[in-house]
Order: sequence, then structure tokens, then C-alpha cells
Amino acid sequence: MNRNQLEGTWKEIRGRVREQWGRLTDDDLDVIDGKFDQLVGTVQNRYGIAKEEAERSVREWWHRLTVEG
Repeated sequence: MNRNQLEGTWKEIRGRVREQWGRLTDDDLDVIDGKFDQLVGTVQNRYGIAKEEAERSVREWWHRLTVEG
């Protein structure tokens, strides 16, 4: 994953983030602002999962998103 790509496309993909992780609020998305580590941490907290699991989930989601186009 290219973390700069996540930051650079954040405004376009915010909605897709909410589709994937519905527990994230608009305020969460504002704070995350395209930052990979912030997204992982927020997913971890909202879903009560381990950091490694949250990171894997975000990486897999990003891969699917970039492959699908």
C-alpha cells in the first residue's frame, strides 16, 4: 500500500471507508484524514480488535479497492 495514495484520494474514498467500517463516524473520518496509521487505530478501537488484525483488514480493503479501480 502506498500511504501517500490513501492520503491523496481521501476525499474520494471516505464513503467507501464508511461502507467497509460502518461504525466509524464522520468525526472519525475527519480525524483520520487519509492517514493510514490513524485509520488502523480507529478501526482497532471501534471494533475492539488487535492492531495486527485492524492493519490486515485495512491493507486487504485497500488492495481490493485499488485492484477494482
